[in-house]
Amino acid sequence: MPDLVAKTDIDRRLADLVEPRIVDMGFELVRLRFGGKKSKTLQIMAERPGGGIKIDECAEISREISALLDVENPIEGAYLLEVSSPGIDRPLTRLEDFNDWKGCRARIGTNLDIDGRRRFLGVLRGTSGEEILIEIDEGTIGLEFSCIEEASLLLTDKLDAQPR
Repeated sequence: MPDLVAKTDIDRRLADLVEPRIVDMGFELVRLRFGGKKSKTLQIMAERPGGGIKIDECAEISREISALLDVENPIEGAYLLEVSSPGIDRPLTRLEDFNDWKGCRARIGTNLDIDGRRRFLGVLRGTSGEEILIEIDEGTIGLEFSCIEEASLLLTDKLDAQPR
């Protein structure tokens, strides 16, 4: 099964370290990415269960995670810590995200060809077991969650009006 929350080995190690603290604070880890060529950045996206996060809550998470990383020291050298909300065109990283955002437009990329393509644009129709259902021009299809490489919502008027 893919890990869309933390993709690389270093992402997964860092997520294993910071996620318990984020959860203890009453938030969920949406996505964690570490990288950069010149200046390294640790990007953490978090939100409250059910959605939403305030700027001061991001700052609170940043202070807690910064202190944790200072003690554990899992990153060699200098880096920038960035804590943010997932944003309106949020990444979809957990199977339940595809049910939570049912009816919204999304872009999904797969790690293998499905009927000669790897990119799908359409309306989310929820899940069926481990399959993500998306309505594309040709009709509703199922994509195995294990084949998903990346997925995100597309900014639309409907999405912009969603209470979250």
